Amino acid sequence: MAAPSRNSSRKFKIALVQMSCGDDVEANLVKAEKLITQAAEGGAKLVCLQELFASVYFCQNLNHEYFGLAESIPGPLTERFAALAGKLGIVLLLPVYEKRAPGLYFNSCAVIDADGSLLGVYRKMHIPHDPQFEEKFYFAPGDLGFKAWDTAVGRIGVLICWDQWYPEGARLTALRGAEILFFPTAIGWLAPEKAEYGERQYQSWEIIQRSHAVANGCYVAAPNRCGHEAPNHSPGIEFWGRSFVADPSGQIVAQAGTESDEVLFADIDLDEVRAQREVWPFLRDRRVDAYGDLTQRFLG
Repeated sequence: MAAPSRNSSRKFKIALVQMSCGDDVEANLVKAEKLITQAAEGGAKLVCLQELFASVYFCQNLNHEYFGLAESIPGPLTERFAALAGKLGIVLLLPVYEKRAPGLYFNSCAVIDADGSLLGVYRKMHIPHDPQFEEKFYFAPGDLGFKAWDTAVGRIGVLICWDQWYPEGARLTALRGAEILFFPTAIGWLAPEKAEYGERQYQSWEIIQRSHAVANGCYVAAPNRCGHEAPNHSPGIEFWGRSFVADPSGQIVAQAGTESDEVLFADIDLDEVRAQREVWPFLRDRRVDAYGDLTQRFLG
């Protein structure tokens, strides 16, 4: 059983940081610090940054030089932002390009509590391999499983980007007691596809995550990056922004714009999670005795 939340009120504000990124890592970090501070000043008790926020989305092509961006956890990046989280008194979800050993790297997220302590790390489980999303070159699949943490505001879980397309990950994280699922993301349009498929692709992205909120009776929060990035003369990706928060019934309660840096605030009431799970008791009615075949690749 999950430990009780340390937030006795069960009501609080979160913020998602949506930002464009450039080649200058330090400039990206300074921008992120300013937006995190803005979020805290606006009353947020938990702040989540987008996937790989410290750099451009370098996975658009294959370049060994980008391995140099990776660092250990804990390391300089986590220590710098943990100090900020402790100073501001906020829970901070900090995506990191993690170096475990030379040649062994993960797409990770550090979970930092409101006192600046490192609670743990999530490593992205599902790694895509698509044109301009060449992540298998850069990241090993996560080896820590699906996790949840008791933070100063409540019990939360983190998954990353491509994980959002897999209901199994959201379910397992919810089964560990998470009442909010965070999906730091880097997703956007490829120029040849946008005219014909663009809005359809966006709607699919939104719908799948809202469905996780409904199926698990929890909040879902997805910060995405914005802006056009074309590292190493690649064709580039137009990141579509539109970071959002959905409540336990799947309704969008806050959403950012498409093109601009933004701190997106949302009010959270964790009693709504309890109420939704009691009214729609999907967790109660699961046939756990019948799902063993889910461990198979294919059954046809």
